[in-house]
Amino acid sequence: SEAQAHLACQVRIPRTPREGSFAAWTAARRAPVLAPLAKMSVVDGLPFADDKKKYILDTLDPILEEMVSDVLTEVPPQPLDYMISWLRKRSGLSSVHDQQSLQARNKALKQELKQIKSSIEEAGNAIKTDDKGDEEEEEEDDDEEIDEIPESMKKPEAQMGRARQSVSAEAYGTWNQKKAFTPPSHPKSDDQKDHLEQTLLKSFMFSNLEKKDMETIIMAMEEVTIKAEEKVITEGDDGDFLFVIETGSLECIKKIEGTDQVVKTCDPGDVFGELALLYNCPRAASVVAKGECVCWKLDRESFNHIVKDAAAAKRNKYENFLKSVSLISSIDAYERSQIADALIPETFKKGDTIVRQDEPGDKFYIVEEGTLSATKGSERVMEYKSGDYFGELALLKNQPRAASVIVESEEAKVLSMSRMSFSKMLGPLQSLLTRQADKYK
Repeated sequence: SEAQAHLACQVRIPRTPREGSFAAWTAARRAPVLAPLAKMSVVDGLPFADDKKKYILDTLDPILEEMVSDVLTEVPPQPLDYMISWLRKRSGLSSVHDQQSLQARNKALKQELKQIKSSIEEAGNAIKTDDKGDEEEEEEDDDEEIDEIPESMKKPEAQMGRARQSVSAEAYGTWNQKKAFTPPSHPKSDDQKDHLEQTLLKSFMFSNLEKKDMETIIMAMEEVTIKAEEKVITEGDDGDFLFVIETGSLECIKKIEGTDQVVKTCDPGDVFGELALLYNCPRAASVVAKGECVCWKLDRESFNHIVKDAAAAKRNKYENFLKSVSLISSIDAYERSQIADALIPETFKKGDTIVRQDEPGDKFYIVEEGTLSATKGSERVMEYKSGDYFGELALLKNQPRAASVIVESEEAKVLSMSRMSFSKMLGPLQSLLTRQADKYK
């Protein structure tokens, strides 16, 4: 009626934040009494064709209204994740996605179980066929050989051909002193160094190495040429090298139910043979060259001293540093060690912008060295030094960066953590982080 229309005009919802914007239309449609009258009047202000406006009212509006209603009912702490999940369920994709994920995981677990079973059977057969001579004489022989270990670094004869007995690192004691290690160094061109570094950075074992450790590993690698059909690795043997493929292809062959089967093909840039070094386990498969290949070979001793030791040193260094970070100092030692493993060091120069205002954020940062400042527009609002942290607001609230953070010192080192690691490891501290967020206002 004319009276209703007049009333609607008098109490019409203000168009904010911008006349004719989608936000104004959304705000207008939430008024239950005025919704039937306000919808058409608001979409009239949108810069769309009539068919688009009709699509908004007839198709988008019911979906958005239902989703917003569910969000307001549940009030999830992470609304963006909730809405993504809601839309998947609404479209029927969630169940299919979950089923595919479960199938892939089950397949991987079955394969892993099969490999473990095979290793156990091989270890049992090796024990059964072991020489059962006089025990006292055997012990005397072993003692003599153990005394020679520091000199020769060779395994006792009784253990030749067996699987390694532990997944732990090498054992050291008064009979087996850990000596100072000087890694080998093999000359390489700059192009070869760059290529090797880019390849190794893709592997989880090498991706967190400090720059000097990465350089040492690259120089320790030796170039080898492999002939066609040559067997580089034999399934069940102990592993003393890993390889990075420069040119050519190799096949990974595993004996399954008594038959040799190709389970994987390795191409240029791939790394193979690393698992035996990392876990001290027998070779999981044989590797044979399809044609002539060129590879880079890294020995076990260099791997243990640089990669394994670097990982342990990194953890100790960051654990001690995290004790000085007010946010994390109250966490127990185990949780602190998990956070230390998840941190990735990054280095920036003076004037570099680490995060930029209004851009999306996917990392949390802790300042290790240097000084930084936070600015909103042209206003300086915060300063950071060693032990301070920033970037949590964008992750906590799923919102753009509230300020830009710029390096003030000649150089700054920060430790970053991905969104996934942040949510998993710092979740219990969410209330504290939320309270601390007041400093940004």
